[in-house]
Amino acid sequence: MDMHATSVPGPPVPPDWFEMLRRPAALGISSCVHEFVHYREMVPGLFRQVETASLVVPLIISFGTPFAIGLGRDPSSDETYGSFAAGLFPGQVVIQSTGFSNCIQVNFTPLGAWRFFGLPMSELAARMVTLDDLAGGDIRELRPRLADQADPMRRLDLVESFVTSRLLRSTAHDPVSEAAYELLLRRNGDVRISRLAARLDLSRKHLAERFRAAIGVPPKTVARIMRFNRAQQLARAGEDWADIAAACGYADQAHLAREFQEMSGSTPTAWKAAA
Repeated sequence: MDMHATSVPGPPVPPDWFEMLRRPAALGISSCVHEFVHYREMVPGLFRQVETASLVVPLIISFGTPFAIGLGRDPSSDETYGSFAAGLFPGQVVIQSTGFSNCIQVNFTPLGAWRFFGLPMSELAARMVTLDDLAGGDIRELRPRLADQADPMRRLDLVESFVTSRLLRSTAHDPVSEAAYELLLRRNGDVRISRLAARLDLSRKHLAERFRAAIGVPPKTVARIMRFNRAQQLARAGEDWADIAAACGYADQAHLAREFQEMSGSTPTAWKAAA
């Protein structure tokens, strides 16, 4: 979990209220995994985090109380999840916890998640799938092995070794979807999908079907998230909103504002003030 949390109601959570250890993925698997994270809340309370649309596919292995999670809104009382994986979602994700959460999080790239889980990523898109429902008994067996380790660094060692070994054994591979994703990434999503399909000698429909199986959502959705993420980077660097809209390929500033509202739940100005 990215900790930009607020107590509910109240100000931002002080850093000594939680413990977070981040480990970047080793070079050999960095195209599949961004990082490994150990997260533990240190004081009781009700905390609320809002994550904006991203291209991270998280695997959460929990040892504490479950998280309440809502896609595009605050979660309802029955939307609680312990250990789970979540696919891509082009909108804000609202996460609530009670101060007793404790977990390991593996942040996969979309193609890395496909290789790791060996499932069509469309089965994870816009939903949380519990560890019990994920294919592969070895993933389910990993949780008690991690729980037996009290030392956070040993837990990170164990999960990194497990993920690396499973990725090296993976056979999930679609050169077309991989090439399409890399081309989109290279242009920060500023590519017409019809031109992308033509470059790969596919119909737009055929490209969308293959891409959705490998990534979970259509190429148009991934392109929108990439442009939105690029706009966030430029805004953090202090660029003017009109210049950001032009640099990222939005039709105008109003177009950028609509995308921010859909993918972050906020106006550009409100998002930047809270970032």
